[in-house]
Amino acid sequence: MSDSLQANYAPIPSVLSENRTGITIGALKQAFLDSLFFVQGKPVALATQHDYYMALAHLVRDRMLYRWNSTAESYTQDRSRTVCYFSAEFLMGPHLGNNLINMGIYDQVKQAIEELGLDFDALLAQEEEPGLGNGGLGRLAACYLDSLASLQVPSLGYGIRYEFGIFHQEIRNGWQVERTDKWLRYGNPWEVARPEWAMEVKFGGQTEAHVNDQGQYRVHWIPEREVLGIPYDTPILGYKVNTANTLRLWKAEAIESFDFAIFNQGNYYGAVEEKVSSENLTKVLYPNDETLAGKQLRLEQQYFFVSCSLQDMFRILKGQNIPIEKFPEKFAIQLNDTHPAIASAELMRLLVDEYHLDWNLAWETTQKTLAYTNHTLMPEALEKWPVSLFGKLLPRHLEIIYEINSRFLDLVRMRFPKDTKRLARMSLIDESGERYIRMANLACVSSHTINGVAELHSELLKQTVLKDFYELFPEKFCNMTNGVTPRRWIALSNTRLTQMINQHIGDSWLKNLGELQQLESLAHDPGFQEEWRQIKQATKRDLSSRIHNQFGILVDPASLFDVQVKRIHEYKRQHLNALHIITLYSQLKQNPNLEVTPRTFIFGGKAAPGYHMAKLIIKLINSVGSMINKDPDLHNQLRVIFLPNYNVTNSQRIYPASDLSEQISTAGFEASGTGNMKFAMNGALTIGTLDGANVEIRQAVGADNFFLFGLTAEQVTQLKAEGYKPRDYYESNPYLKDAIDLIASGHFSQGDTDLFKPILDKLLNVDPFMLMADYQSYIDCQQVVGDAYRETGHWTYMSILNSIRMGNFSSDRSIQEYCQNIWKVSPSPIVLDNSAKSEQMIGGELACKLRGYQE
Repeated sequence: MSDSLQANYAPIPSVLSENRTGITIGALKQAFLDSLFFVQGKPVALATQHDYYMALAHLVRDRMLYRWNSTAESYTQDRSRTVCYFSAEFLMGPHLGNNLINMGIYDQVKQAIEELGLDFDALLAQEEEPGLGNGGLGRLAACYLDSLASLQVPSLGYGIRYEFGIFHQEIRNGWQVERTDKWLRYGNPWEVARPEWAMEVKFGGQTEAHVNDQGQYRVHWIPEREVLGIPYDTPILGYKVNTANTLRLWKAEAIESFDFAIFNQGNYYGAVEEKVSSENLTKVLYPNDETLAGKQLRLEQQYFFVSCSLQDMFRILKGQNIPIEKFPEKFAIQLNDTHPAIASAELMRLLVDEYHLDWNLAWETTQKTLAYTNHTLMPEALEKWPVSLFGKLLPRHLEIIYEINSRFLDLVRMRFPKDTKRLARMSLIDESGERYIRMANLACVSSHTINGVAELHSELLKQTVLKDFYELFPEKFCNMTNGVTPRRWIALSNTRLTQMINQHIGDSWLKNLGELQQLESLAHDPGFQEEWRQIKQATKRDLSSRIHNQFGILVDPASLFDVQVKRIHEYKRQHLNALHIITLYSQLKQNPNLEVTPRTFIFGGKAAPGYHMAKLIIKLINSVGSMINKDPDLHNQLRVIFLPNYNVTNSQRIYPASDLSEQISTAGFEASGTGNMKFAMNGALTIGTLDGANVEIRQAVGADNFFLFGLTAEQVTQLKAEGYKPRDYYESNPYLKDAIDLIASGHFSQGDTDLFKPILDKLLNVDPFMLMADYQSYIDCQQVVGDAYRETGHWTYMSILNSIRMGNFSSDRSIQEYCQNIWKVSPSPIVLDNSAKSEQMIGGELACKLRGYQE
């Protein structure tokens, strides 16, 4: 316990107004101490670092609550049109630092905590990262919630409150090992449970049809089982505005969690069996779906959160006295990929079966409400569910999908007579073997707008996986290039750079990222360049220290930090990066005097538990790194580091310290990417293909400030059509052959020639992602990168331009386009009488309202 903290400690409540809303240093210090005593229930003598973090979190949450409650009240009174963002993932990252930035009190709170003798950064590090997402899909959803609040757009994020995240990754002997991600083990101070708004969700059973007294056809679903969905709300605060929107996540619970009669019979497990079974629904993000049981659980998860969310929206509609027919005027639902695509069938079920709308009116309502974002160009990544499983789990929805499909195929027949192949491709049911429901087709049919997430991606959607739907519904298609929030990815992640920029142009650029271009006149200035360079070096030293502390490996901060951090997947081509490293290693072993630019190669990312090839790529990278890092002949010119458990917390340390951003996916496979944007915003230069948003980033920063290599998407398609033979590249390229043979010899696997054989066999005989074809172009481009890095002044100039020309890649721009072109929704600013209104005033207003309601 620090002397300062002990001296300030007094377990006496401060004036409530200051305790709950004050932002002076004195008020913050007293509020912290009050939270420690009255919320954590700990005297200073017994408090842990986690207790200090929780006290700080509750201090901050107190200062958010007036905005949060006022926002909800304003939306209710105004009956504001609301964006509902449906996503199976919300990779939020730690809340504390981000909330301090958005409230504009980061510096005050830091000072208050440090005056109490505590380490502010250590308290920030105490926060468990919410395990609610895996990769880009979930992080995009989080950035969009930040921008919706910052732009003062009424919104609700709807998803699942996973008890355990994807997994905690450890690296043992070079292999990925999955450990349970217990992110909720110490509680979550940011969420508020709302059990009074619980929703019942049905599964299984059968349906019964009848004609009522009015001659109307009706269907009654008799479920086999039901579960409760309990909402947990988290405030999402906008940047320096009064708006605090809501992320509403659903936890599954049993309708009856304890059977007293069964317990008294001595069947103690049976008494809680329903509780265990029900709660399994929201236990884990993305259960392994290789088994039928895994597939069923994943489908149950998707339907569960969609059904809860739609029922909740009807609850809101009723509370605001809005007629059912005006559902699409009140709500705009965005489907973040196909995971929530079951929303169309569930919305139809609710409208037709529960609210008794005519089918045609219900279908019109559904189509006016839903919009669909596609995130993949790979047909195998578009979700499909076996009809047998779907019908067993959701019998009423299968009937509804059959009806939607029947009416839709009639439309296709009218537009394209006698085109049976087109009918088969566009049908919501895949009849080619075992029958499947195509969720992307369902989303396309039932949505008023379909968007890709980068210009290239949107064009390729029209030409490939959704070509038939584009030809039928060209008016539905548009592009919405992804963006990321500069509040987290610059202001919070790179405080040194943020302070430097603020000194030159103020801080309004954080709400209008395009203002960074005001710095372009300074890009050539030697003093400005030196300041920029010193900031980059400082962040690299920070990361070097972490690497040394974690791995015992000394990394030279002056070396080129060459970084590839993202989900491990063959199309993202981490193994192409590895081949370059092996080539450099081999050249240095053959010629120790060869001049190469010293490099530190940094990798990070998780492989799906059932994706063996991705796990083997992780093993290859670590095996190569193990050999290189201990080879004295290399004189520390090369270092290879695999940082385990890549997540938001770790990425915030990596992006600011990176010199080179590896965006090397096969052209035509990456939908957009958002890591590429975060790297560039922090001054890293990109080596990449013309894939996803790389195309637009290159246009924005300038072709001279981007390292381009590889085949284009058109060339990839053409080469495959001509009969691509990867082994020919191996036979004709001595550097490539040497790298492949070195792996095959067991050099990196302690003589085991079989370990990496699956990777090599696939590269030599199939190579679906064209590594062999792009290898030499990549090697040549990397040579250009190394030469450029040695030209320190020009590299810094390019780094500056990469950062300050990224204004178009703010998620604020993305959300503004969604609002204008898809959702048709406007900002609804929240006006507070006084954002620091006293507790006494709030209590007085509440008493008046209660009297009014009673009267």
